[in-house]
Amino acid sequence: KRNQANNRVWSTKSAIMIDKLEMLIALSREQHFGHAATACNVSQPALSTAIKQLEGSFGVQLVQRGARFKGFTPEGERVLEWARRIVGDTQVMYQEIEALKHGLFGHIRIGVIPTALPLVATLTTRYLADHPNVRFAVFAQSSNEILRGLSNLELDAGLTYLDNEPLGQVLFVRLYHEEFRLLVSSDSPFGKLKTITWAELGRVPLCLLTQDMQNRRIIDRLLHKAKAEVIPTIETNSPTVLYTHVGSGGLATIMPAKAAAVMRFPSKVREIPIINPTVKYAVGLVVPKREPLPPPIEALAKDVKKFFSQKR
Repeated sequence: KRNQANNRVWSTKSAIMIDKLEMLIALSREQHFGHAATACNVSQPALSTAIKQLEGSFGVQLVQRGARFKGFTPEGERVLEWARRIVGDTQVMYQEIEALKHGLFGHIRIGVIPTALPLVATLTTRYLADHPNVRFAVFAQSSNEILRGLSNLELDAGLTYLDNEPLGQVLFVRLYHEEFRLLVSSDSPFGKLKTITWAELGRVPLCLLTQDMQNRRIIDRLLHKAKAEVIPTIETNSPTVLYTHVGSGGLATIMPAKAAAVMRFPSKVREIPIINPTVKYAVGLVVPKREPLPPPIEALAKDVKKFFSQKR
């Protein structure tokens, strides 16, 4: 009986501790006490009290306080790292047990770079045919937003570039290598070309993604290396805006070949390979570096790996 009572006390303390760690993660994500409290469905005083209780438990200050949130102390950063690990592992534990009882189910939140969005339906349709009790939430995000979302437990997976900028603490499945195409109206002076060089793109009126997108940073670097000076007429974070402007015949854009291949463009839109150099960038599925992975995410990783290995 004494052991049972001790176990109940330990279980209660553990649950309370996990709740407080979730609040700490929310504070890191929101960077604001009030917004973090709202995200956790508690009052701001309750969140502040929970953080102070965590500090009392560890005997160190975790948060740099002032009139507003100023960040974490070095000790706070370390506790935050453990919080993400503990909360993430706890979620996986419950998901594994539920999957054993009821089969695979859950909610997969996936961040996708805009240029990979046209491919998402192919992946989700295949996956849902085998696992109809799983739901998806798909967000168009920059590569930095995806990595931040994985770190803060806001996302379960992402589709992004793999070998251009640091990925941090993630596991990845390499899916395909991307090449670039110039999308241009056949009515354009450039519409009759079979290929075009990066240097020649300096003479093409372009609309491009915004500079917070890794696709744009890659393109800018390649244009700079080719000594092509480009000032886009239109910048947007939406591929749809790019496609519609190309379709109207006034502008051209640079897009990955895979994305272009699955889009239905007007018949007058041409896809022209960009050469000198012909470059390839890897795109893949990224998930938090955690073992074991949540069952729905593990199944997703296996499914996309199998699908793209068949496509090669």
